[in-house]
Amino acid sequence: MIMDDKVGSRIKRMREARGLTLEDVANRSGLNLDFLRSIEDENIYPSLGPLVKIARVFGIRLGTFLDDQFSEDPLIVRTEDRKEELSMHKGKDKPVALRFHSLGRGKKDRHMEPFYIEILPEPSEDKKLTPHEGEEFIVVLSGEVEVYYGQEKFILKTGDSIYYNSVVPHYVSCHGPKAEIYAVLYFPE
Repeated sequence: MIMDDKVGSRIKRMREARGLTLEDVANRSGLNLDFLRSIEDENIYPSLGPLVKIARVFGIRLGTFLDDQFSEDPLIVRTEDRKEELSMHKGKDKPVALRFHSLGRGKKDRHMEPFYIEILPEPSEDKKLTPHEGEEFIVVLSGEVEVYYGQEKFILKTGDSIYYNSVVPHYVSCHGPKAEIYAVLYFPE
């Protein structure tokens, strides 16, 4: 199956294939209609929380928004073959804040979403904590990372890790010019 590189286009295609209107998705997900429209029409990339809610409406895993091929076990992703698959902007005219590289793409029966993520600097006013179902595990590869978790803030350095319940509002950003992490996200079905 050949897919457009834009997550918004994939979401629109999946929504239409299920015979759903944007209003249906807004009602079932609890997300704002204009926000959903901006995802589809302007390819504004939301944080993972809204993507999880949209995936729930469609009855799919989050990774389906990135998949376009399937492989047999074991799935091996070589560093040189890793591709940026999703860039998240914190607003229409804002610079890229996160670059996601799926490490599970193609494994259709997975229960976790592993990523290599490049975290780029962003203005402090753009940091909005959001919750979603599941758990996250992060290991810092390089740089320093700020993790806002509820009322707390943690600074993680290279080699540090954090494992938390995602239902608590949280936000991950770099603490400096750039950071790289491995993240494994689990979303219960």
